[in-house]
Amino acid sequence: MYENTYPSKRFQRTLGFLTQHIAKSESILDLGVDNPFSKIMRNEGYSVTNTSGEDLDANQTAVQQSSADVVTAFEIFEHLLNPYTLLTAVSAKKILISIPLRLWFSPAYRSKTDPWDRHFHEFEDWQLDWLLEKTGWKIMAREQFTHPVKKIGFRPLLRYFTNRYYIVYAEKI
Repeated sequence: MYENTYPSKRFQRTLGFLTQHIAKSESILDLGVDNPFSKIMRNEGYSVTNTSGEDLDANQTAVQQSSADVVTAFEIFEHLLNPYTLLTAVSAKKILISIPLRLWFSPAYRSKTDPWDRHFHEFEDWQLDWLLEKTGWKIMAREQFTHPVKKIGFRPLLRYFTNRYYIVYAEKI
């Protein structure tokens, strides 16, 4: 559907999943500062507001006070120390989350140059499912997909066959 339109398979798959479950008439609060994917959502006709870069572990005001219909969190939860607190604070009735899955053949990501760019959680799918259930969300749809890289080696080969991303649409119960 979106082949060759967006810069990566991840963006294509995420946009396809979003359009299946979220109407363009619904307003979106996208967690994190303005980013390439929030721009893609706007270009596709969605009304998107981003958070301001605040520490969402310590300050959930943006999600508590938002009047958005939907909260999106694309590759955000793995950076949080406590995603439980954030999920319980969301006032929207719908949420769409994508995360990189924990890979058995690769250590957790940690930037060597940016002290904030690290993964505190690299989830397995059941862990995110349990977290959503425990915080009052019902999963309505889910997908997993690979994200191959154009490199040579054993790990790049495994990325062709091993799911790297997990995306979930849930509603508050």
